[in-house]
Amino acid sequence: MDPFATARPGAAFDAYVPAARERAARRTPWTPEDGPLPALYVSHGAPPLFDDADWMARLGAWADRLPTPRAILIVSAHWESAPLALSSPEPATPLVYDFGGFAERFHRMTYATPDASALAARVTAVLPDGASPHLTRRGLDHGAWVPLKVMYPLGDVPVLQMSLPTEDPERLLAVGTRLRELRSEGVLVIGSGFMTHGLPFLTREMLAGRSTPGWTGDFDAWAAEALDHGDLETLSRFREAPGMPYAHPTAEHFVPLFVTLGAATDPEGPVTTAIDGHMWGLSRRSLQVA
Repeated sequence: MDPFATARPGAAFDAYVPAARERAARRTPWTPEDGPLPALYVSHGAPPLFDDADWMARLGAWADRLPTPRAILIVSAHWESAPLALSSPEPATPLVYDFGGFAERFHRMTYATPDASALAARVTAVLPDGASPHLTRRGLDHGAWVPLKVMYPLGDVPVLQMSLPTEDPERLLAVGTRLRELRSEGVLVIGSGFMTHGLPFLTREMLAGRSTPGWTGDFDAWAAEALDHGDLETLSRFREAPGMPYAHPTAEHFVPLFVTLGAATDPEGPVTTAIDGHMWGLSRRSLQVA
């Protein structure tokens, strides 16, 4: 069985959208009286998210619980670039379809968001002198537009993507710290990755959802415990964690978490898990910090 194949690709998304758009239209816009928005870490999925009704419902409900942000700044596992760079702030910039093996429909999806020039200026202002990011003509990649298309289906919030400039936890925490003040301005800061991402080690049984690898459970439990205790030192040694290196043969899907934690008011403070469970044997744990 081809795990990518469905009778009608994206049918679950088509069923999800009408009610999701109605709910999104009723959300309360963020105001300063709401205080800082949380920072999020989202296990983002790929086009199969659009065939997973339960996962979409949980992502949508998560967004429903938050005030609608004035803007979104997202760091995705799928854009590693140093020095720091920002996606195009121009409205309706074409998306990046950085995936293969999925139905053609997903390569035709769009997500036209408003001008994000004001956010680009603020991001540049909060970064240290000499570290100003350069603007590119790049659009949002699937680590950004796939989850946001579910969470903010109206496409009415300006979105800017920032590159992942390093895999070093300490440096990423410092980047997040610089972004922290944006939360008090109604900017939703998101690190987008996947709590486990051992794609090379998945079997047909796992892809079909009939089994979960031990390394996923081991790494997920380790991460959950460290997060519960605000243990940044342990998290920063993720390459030594149980389930490695299978859980993350490369680091780019885990390390956006450190941008999220750095943007928290207290990086060692409480963490709220918004979504748990598995997809294809991978942990989709997603969380927010105040």
